[in-house]
Amino acid sequence: MELVWPGKAYLASYVSALNRGWSRDESRPESGAEERAAIEADTRRFLAGLVDREGKGDPVTMPDGTQVPRLPGYKCWMWDGEFCGSIDLRWQPGTVELPAYCLGHIGYSVVPWKQRKGYATRALGAMLMLAAGEGLGRVEITTSPDNLASQKVIAANGGVLAGSFTTLPSQGSLIKYRYFIDL
Repeated sequence: MELVWPGKAYLASYVSALNRGWSRDESRPESGAEERAAIEADTRRFLAGLVDREGKGDPVTMPDGTQVPRLPGYKCWMWDGEFCGSIDLRWQPGTVELPAYCLGHIGYSVVPWKQRKGYATRALGAMLMLAAGEGLGRVEITTSPDNLASQKVIAANGGVLAGSFTTLPSQGSLIKYRYFIDL
């Protein structure tokens, strides 16, 4: 498994994952249908929007439907001959701090039929190197208390549990764990 930059060569496999019910944003299952529509409407624009180092893209839609400013960042796709999942990095220039509406510097999701192969652990390790290259000295990653697989992935990459917190009402007022990884 390797990380690849989203591109037309990988897009059919990505769409296939969307068609099988996978969604990068688990808090918004409808986001898979939204992405398929965006790809059909303008493939080039969709792909270009996945790498936005200046945060100039469209606002981000929260689980409650509100919109917040997009942060600089990018997505990479996990690839083993076919699409395996997505991992993304976002940041605020000049600081390791994030706005309250942003649940961590890094988020990832592996398609269900590729889980338990170590892909998330390897993808996170690779993304940590990219984050260091962006000048971040530390990253924050959040997960749900019941997501033991994600907690293991984070710990395997040096994550230290900093505590729990409650997300904003726009994010569902959910309990989450916050981890830090020094780079």
